[in-house]
Amino acid sequence: MGSTPLGHPDAVNYGLRRAALSPLETLAQSISTIAPTTTPVATIPLVCALAGNATWLAYVLSTVAILLVALCIASFARHSCSPGSLYSYASQVLSPAFAAIAAWSLLLAYICTGASVIGGFYHYGHLLLRDATGHNVSVVFLTLLVTVVSMVIAWRDVKISARMMLWIEAASVSLILIVVLLVLARTGLHLDAQQFHLRGMTGSGLRLGLVLALFSFVGFESATTLGAEAREPLKTIPRAVIQSAILVGAVFTVCAYTEVFGLRLAHQDLGKSQAPMRVLAVVGGIPPLGVLIDIGALVSLFAGTLGCITAAARVLLLMSHNGLAPRRLRVTHRRNATPTLAIVVAGLAAGLPVAVLAALGSIGLDVYGWMGSLATYGFIVTYALVCLGLPGYLKARGAYRSGTQLLSWLDCIAMLLALLGNLYPVPEGPYGKLPYIYLAYLLAGMSWFFLRSRKNKLLQAVPQ
Repeated sequence: MGSTPLGHPDAVNYGLRRAALSPLETLAQSISTIAPTTTPVATIPLVCALAGNATWLAYVLSTVAILLVALCIASFARHSCSPGSLYSYASQVLSPAFAAIAAWSLLLAYICTGASVIGGFYHYGHLLLRDATGHNVSVVFLTLLVTVVSMVIAWRDVKISARMMLWIEAASVSLILIVVLLVLARTGLHLDAQQFHLRGMTGSGLRLGLVLALFSFVGFESATTLGAEAREPLKTIPRAVIQSAILVGAVFTVCAYTEVFGLRLAHQDLGKSQAPMRVLAVVGGIPPLGVLIDIGALVSLFAGTLGCITAAARVLLLMSHNGLAPRRLRVTHRRNATPTLAIVVAGLAAGLPVAVLAALGSIGLDVYGWMGSLATYGFIVTYALVCLGLPGYLKARGAYRSGTQLLSWLDCIAMLLALLGNLYPVPEGPYGKLPYIYLAYLLAGMSWFFLRSRKNKLLQAVPQ
């Protein structure tokens, strides 16, 4: 490495393909991991069940919170790039123990988000195939299918992966926006008084709805995992992080408002609707678009699976290089320049638990909710640690500006409130067990870290 500073785009490529991705393809990584099509179809109804007429407000507030985090992450990304994403930022400014917490939390977040969208995939895939053929299809088969295909594409070529994710999301989100515009045009461009007066809203409902709304955004920072593969990463990655937060936040807010309004016109409750976009398509006057959007959601869930496996594999790659994961996970394919074994491990970790749950009869949307909520713990902890370390990081590089400390503390407070919203009141059923699962996982990861650290100290103490 010579005198090349850590984080410089010319420092290390970790065996990955240098400068393979355009700015648009880099943005596609974040967009696909968010899987924006699934929010109008599946997440907004869940938020509405809690926040009611304040659903749009929940998405405005969550957009602001995520944008604050995006500004922090972009500040890191302007000075450093690596495939380790937020973990690499944390490792440069926090103590080794806190950096390890960020690494294990981020890995869990990407893997569980992948598992979440796999659950959504087998749910919608089963429904669409049953409607089309009249026969039930094995949900375990659908789970394994989307997992294996995503792993193969992620192994084959990161450029093919990014392009596919880009076009998938562009097509499906375009269909949703067409339906939204049709509904607004047919009903007249007037404000819905019930929503803007927040009729029936409660403080607890808005708080819990805000937590679910935040889940819609998780993964927006995953473009940072392409630090070794993006062109001009110190420019394109910060832009991708901020652009993804703004773009999806605007889409989610407009969709939330329109769905609440449109389903009320159809005399239906959005919080109980199983196919809200089909209802909106009828209100908009083009019912076939509703089915097309459901198909788009299915394909978007596939893109989300692909994006999560791609991101998790690159975090594993850097963890391996830094001694937090087995050395074999740092191996990359000679021709494809992709982290072969890390992709396999990430794909199996995301897909196999879902296959087991599917075999046991779990509903796909339940799996989507369970795994998504577990992922949220990992993301919130990682976001908070990275934001906490920003002032010290910028001071060390002579880039500290007034307001950085305030931004850092605002972000940490926002993430703390989001975490408390997940923990209190204590969720019922499986959701109440998720904090303990996260803590057990983190304990296992940190045990590995301390054992490795102790072993390294003993080896260094042995006379050469």
